[in-house]
Parts: sequence; structure tokens; C-alpha cells
Amino acid sequence: MNLTLPFQLLALAAALAFAMAATHRVQLRRRDAGLVDAVWSGSFAAVAVFLALTTPGDPARRVLIAVLVATWSLRLAAHLVADRLTGEVEEDGRYRRLREEKGDDFPRWLFWFDQAQGLSVVLLAIPLRLALANETPLGPLDLVAAALIVTSIAGESIADRQLARFRRDPANRGRVCRDGLWRYSRHPNYFFEWLHWLAYPLWAFGAPYGAVAWLAPAAMLLLILKVTGVPPTEEQALRSRGEAYRDYQRTTNAFFPWFPREDGAAAPSPRENAS
Repeated sequence: MNLTLPFQLLALAAALAFAMAATHRVQLRRRDAGLVDAVWSGSFAAVAVFLALTTPGDPARRVLIAVLVATWSLRLAAHLVADRLTGEVEEDGRYRRLREEKGDDFPRWLFWFDQAQGLSVVLLAIPLRLALANETPLGPLDLVAAALIVTSIAGESIADRQLARFRRDPANRGRVCRDGLWRYSRHPNYFFEWLHWLAYPLWAFGAPYGAVAWLAPAAMLLLILKVTGVPPTEEQALRSRGEAYRDYQRTTNAFFPWFPREDGAAAPSPRENAS
């Protein structure tokens, strides 16, 4: 069944608006706004399958994309559920701070925040749809794109496990994780999450309007570095770990992995301070 892009986007917008409204009710009952992160992540699996089934394009590529995107999506959602929503970890510090700042207006603010998250999924579905609509036969770029997503899934999984293992040790309370991938980036999980978005323009190469798919990694990089990713996470880390985290900032790249600097050998750039 082939559907036009406007119809697909309208169907996704309606479904996600409903899903985010339901998410909001659960958030209020649990007093845990972090649920939206898991729903946002997991929704891409359903979006990928829906678009793969309703978009004209090379069948082999559609299967490849649906399987890999769903795997990335469900792994991340499962991690967030296990990490934040089992009751073993309190509400994410970013949401606790917003809850305090918004006061009685927090429930209403959260509702529209959740709806904005759903809208972002719809917008990010456009590059995915462009990739699925590519009718050219599978080629080397498709394999590179697949390798990027596999690397993304593996890297983010490793980073998440390393951080979880560090947090489980009571001796590490108040300390900064520098184990494994966290030695080379302050946010390796964000880096590998972003890496997966680079696959979409490669899959869309040769398709009509395929260049538009480059907006996905560009937009996600901006959001992670300047809006919803690094900035609030760093602010929370500075509040909870203080000078230990400032030392981490001085020696370790914020996003792109690289070898750590000697302590005090180089000050962080203004951009890195802002992040």
C-alpha cells in the first residue's frame, strides 16, 4: 500500500499527538517527566515500520532501513525505561529543575512540551521517508549507512553500560565517570546517537529531494549541542558534582571523542563552556 507524503505525515501527527497526550497522563500520575524520552525514542520504531510499509521505493532498502531504525529505536527506549522508569532512579535532574522553576504551571508546560516532542518525530520522519522512497538499487552508500547505524547502536550501548556500571558502585557517588568511552567524550552516548542520523542522507542519495535528508543530522547536532542535550545535562552535572565536573570539562571534549588533554594544559573553548 503506497500513501502520499502529506497523508503519511497527517496520520503520524494524529497518532503521536494521541500518544503524547497519553504519555502526559502517565507522567502526572508517576511524577516522572522522563517518560517522554522513552516514548520519543521508541516511537521511531513504529514510524519506520509504518513508512516502510506505505512508501514506494526499493524493497530491499525499505526492509534494511526499517530493521535497523527499529533496532536503534527500541534499544534506546528499552535503556531509558530500565534506567529512569523502574523506580530505582529518581526523576532526571533536568526535569526536577524545570518542575521547581515552573511551579504550579509545570503540568500545563509539560503537556505542550510533550506535544512538541511528538511534532519533532513527525518532522524527523521526513528524511526517513525520503530515504525509504529511494528507488535506486542498493549500493555502497547503503552499506556505509548501515554500518553507521550499527556503529551507533554498538557505541551508545557500550557508553550506556559503562555509565550504568559506574553509577552502581556506591564508592563513585559524587564522582565523574571517566571509564571507557567517557574518557574521550563527556557525552559519548549523545555522539553515537547523533551518528545514526548521518545514515539517512546516505540512504536518500539519488532520490528526489534526497539532499533534504541532510537536515536531520544538522538539526539533531544543533539540538544536542545547544538546546536539549548537552547544555541541560552539563548544568545538572555542575550542580551535582561541582569542581570535579569542571575538571572533566577542562580535560575532555564535550561531544566529538578525542584523547583527553592534560589537566590545565588547555582551557575549554567558549563554545565548550557554553555547552
